[in-house]
This record gives sequence, structure tokens and C-alpha cells, in this order.
Amino acid sequence: MNNNTKSKGRRGSLKVIPLGGLEEIGKNLTALEYGNDIMLIDCGMSFPDDDMFGIDVVLPDFTYLIENAKKIRGIVITHGHEDHIGAIPYLEKKINVPIWATRLPLGLIKNKLDEHGLKCRLHPIEAGDKIRLGVFNVETIRTTHSIADSICLCIDTPVGKLFHSGDFKVDYTPVDGEPIDLGKLAEIGREGVLLMMCESTNAVRPGFTKSEKVVGEALGDIFRAAKKRIIVASFSSNVHRIQKIIDNAVSCHRKVAVSGRSMVNVVTLAIELGYLSIPKGTLVDINRTKNIPDKQLVIITTGSQGEPMSALARMAANEHRAIKIKKGDTVVLSSNPIPGNEKLVSNIVNELFELGADVIYSDIAETHVSGHACQEELKLIHSLIKPKYFMPVHGEYRHLKAHADLAMDLGMPEKNIFIMQNGDCLQLSQSRARVIKEVTHADAVMVDGLGVGDVGNIVFRDRRLLSESGLIIVVASIDKATRKVVSGPDLISRGFVYVRENEDLMEQARKVTEKSLEKCSSARNKDWNTMKNAVRDDLRKFIFSKTGRTPMIMPIFMEV
Repeated sequence: MNNNTKSKGRRGSLKVIPLGGLEEIGKNLTALEYGNDIMLIDCGMSFPDDDMFGIDVVLPDFTYLIENAKKIRGIVITHGHEDHIGAIPYLEKKINVPIWATRLPLGLIKNKLDEHGLKCRLHPIEAGDKIRLGVFNVETIRTTHSIADSICLCIDTPVGKLFHSGDFKVDYTPVDGEPIDLGKLAEIGREGVLLMMCESTNAVRPGFTKSEKVVGEALGDIFRAAKKRIIVASFSSNVHRIQKIIDNAVSCHRKVAVSGRSMVNVVTLAIELGYLSIPKGTLVDINRTKNIPDKQLVIITTGSQGEPMSALARMAANEHRAIKIKKGDTVVLSSNPIPGNEKLVSNIVNELFELGADVIYSDIAETHVSGHACQEELKLIHSLIKPKYFMPVHGEYRHLKAHADLAMDLGMPEKNIFIMQNGDCLQLSQSRARVIKEVTHADAVMVDGLGVGDVGNIVFRDRRLLSESGLIIVVASIDKATRKVVSGPDLISRGFVYVRENEDLMEQARKVTEKSLEKCSSARNKDWNTMKNAVRDDLRKFIFSKTGRTPMIMPIFMEV
């Protein structure tokens, strides 16, 4: 499907370089480059896979941006989800880039920058604003998504217009009464669009995405039926969902408490910016809920994805300082599990049931709707924008492929559709488009604690081995002159076997190690590496023959 070439870019062409967000869900970041000007769209992170042991978050590779820092005119943010703004502090630590965003995402970004001790150039914008970044003229357009203040972008470049959908769905009855501006999209389509970049998250799902109004109605039914406390877990960023929870609580004459650090931060910010309307006296401190009758209380909390340290997880484990789950509590999970989180969510649900709570989740009631467009909405956008070229974005490969197939079904020539990979470049002129493969590194960058990018394949290999088979440490003291053993060897097991229950095995292993060291001390070649490798090989063969396991073996020799 792609036109793959390795020739260098011509002068007067636009380069579209995705640095994240393709063949994955997360770390969305795209660079547009023309001449000496670069503008960025979003700068997100993703969460680690199950095999990324110890990793906190995953970032895009900023190498290309650092190398071309003088060209970058700014970042435009489409909305405030972590996969679109989470990497901003890490980029700003490398290069100081001005940021344009609508009020809610800008507030969320400012909170992140404050946590990292950073001062950056922040520019508030509204849907309908026009901004200039070098040769790029950007028009922001109102759209609907699962977070307030979402926008899509029409970018006028020297070679033609580029349309970027951001994350969206076509919701005709949004909570805030501000539907997607389809009239403006039609106008842009009539003017002519060279390239459309459109999200693909739900491209495999037929039909339409349901309106957020459906969730509000389902929550209303649940609230009216509940006899005791109601605990609702949701994404902290979904301000519209939080508003619906509050509205239903007020209509049922209940107070509202908020639990979880990110939920408290977002609710506080949304109140300050006017995105949440809460009647006076409704909101109460989570630590002062004991005196409120159960039938008069709603708790909004984090933890809808079963995150181990979240407020809901601590409630389920009976470790929350302020809230203890009681028999008859109604717990609502107002979300669908993100792929990979199903087991975590299932564990939380089981623990809550065991504590006597009535748990309601999306399989039982319509407590969640997606924020992403399904096939019929994608078809509508394609029909309105009518682009010459199309690049599906924001999705795993199956999502991108399904979206490309959808575009072909609508009549777009296959040669005009480009399924890209992170680090590739789509080079555009007014009459031509072609792909240049691997113009820059776009590998995932791991964050582990304070370390950024210092954990790679070798470290992951060791962590995987430790997790699968454990560790045996061999300790011995060796005479510096003769290389003979004067103390030990002693074997220490971690994650391999419980020593007290396997004393015979460990003693046999110790004797194998002792013989290996004696053999080394009588040989001519007595350097440390030879001795360590010999011990490692002999011990590995013995342990595998006895247990069928291959633990990591770490010899530690001390000179005396």
C-alpha cells in the first residue's frame, strides 16, 4: 500500500513525521516540517506493557526534535489526555518549546510542569482561534471527545491544507451542549484538503459511538435504585462524566466526596475553570464522610482500570484510610478496561463482591461509552473532508489497516493511503506524496523512577530472567596469589527455591561449585572471568538437570 523510497526530501516539500502513536495506543506525537519550520501536534506518553518490569511510563524518542530544536515553533495540543500531553515535561527538560492549548488541557499541563519544577511558555486558545507557527497557519475547530475542550486542527501549509482529527466522536447531545462543528468541517472540505490524519481507535467497530447522554441516564437509574452509599470509579480526565455523576447525586439529595490524587486535582482545576457546576454544600471532604448517612453519600474515585495503588484498589483491599467498603454499598465502574488491564479490573471486582458490595460495570449496564468514533462516524468525516491523501493515525496496526480499508470502500485510491510507522516520513508536494522509511529513531524511551532512557534491552532481559527463574548468588573468598578458595563457596537463593525446604539441593549445588573452583585453581589460566564462567556453566548444567530451571547465576569472588 505504501510507496517506499529512500531518496532525500526535495526542497519545497512538507514532511509529516510521526514520532509516536502509530501501531500503538499512546505516546502521540507528530512533527510537521517545511524548510526551517517545525510544528508539533501533541506530546503524549503511554503506559508500560506487562513485560516492561519496573517501568513507570513510556515516552516517544525526542532525538529528531533535539537535533532540530532551532526549527521548532511550538506544540499545539488537541486535548488533555495523558497519551497526548503526558510527555510534555520530559520534552521541555530537553528543549524549551512554546505550547498552545485550550484552557482545560493547558491547566493540566501547567500542573504537570509545576510538579517537575518547570516554567514554560503557555498560550491559551479557544476553538475557532487561528495561530501562526512559522509557515504554518493553524485553525482550531471544536470537536467532541471524552474530555472537555477537545479540538481538531486545520493546518494551512505552503503545499496545501492538512486536517488532523485529534481524538473525537460525533456526539449530537454532548453534556456541555457544544457538539462537533460539522459545518466548519464541511467548509474545510469544500476548500480542499491535501492530507487528512484521522484517529483509528474504533475503526474496527461498526455503527456509531453512543452519546455521553446514555451514561447519564444509566447512572440516574442506578442512583435512584441504590439504598446505601454509591462509589463511582471513572477516569479523572472525563469532566463531563464527573458532571453527570454530580448532577445525579444532587437530584437524589446526596453529598459528593472525591478520592484519589488525580481525581482531586482535576476536579479542583475544573471547578476553577468553570467546567464543573456544583451546587454549594454538595462537595464534602473525603475525611469527613463518617458523619454522613450512607444513603446521602456519593464518592467519586480513581481506579476504574484496577491500578494497584489507586483509591478504589485500596478500598477493595481494605487499606483506604477514609473509606471502608460495607455490605450493600453500590460500586459503579464507569469505564471499560483498557486492553491489558482486564485481569486487574476483574480482581478488583471480585474483591469488592467479597466485601459485600454490589458492583455494576459496563457488561451489566451502560456505565461507559467510548470517546472515539466508530466506522459510521469515520465515514462521515471522510465524506466531509474529502482529502486527496489519507494517513490513519492513533491505533494499533489492525486499527490503521481497518481505517485504510474503510477509506478505500469510500472510493479513495489505494496509492493515496499511507499506513506509516513511527520514525517514517510522508513527504508531500502539491502533486505528489511518498514515504521515506526510518528518517529518525522512534524507539520507545522508558522512564524508571528518575531515570529516562537508561533501561534498555539488556536490562529488560535480566529483569525477565529474574522474574521467570530467580537468582543464585555464589560468594567465595580466593587467595590473591594462588587463586585457591580460602572461604566458601556459599550459595544464596532469591526467587529460585526456598532454601530451608531444599537444603539437599543447595548442598549438592555448593559441592558442584566447590569442584568447579578447585578445577579452575589447578588450571594454568586462572583469571577472574574464566573462573566465573566455569562456575556459571557447571552450576547451570547441574541445576537444570535437577530442576529443569535456568536461574540467573551471579558469582562474586573476593580477593584476600
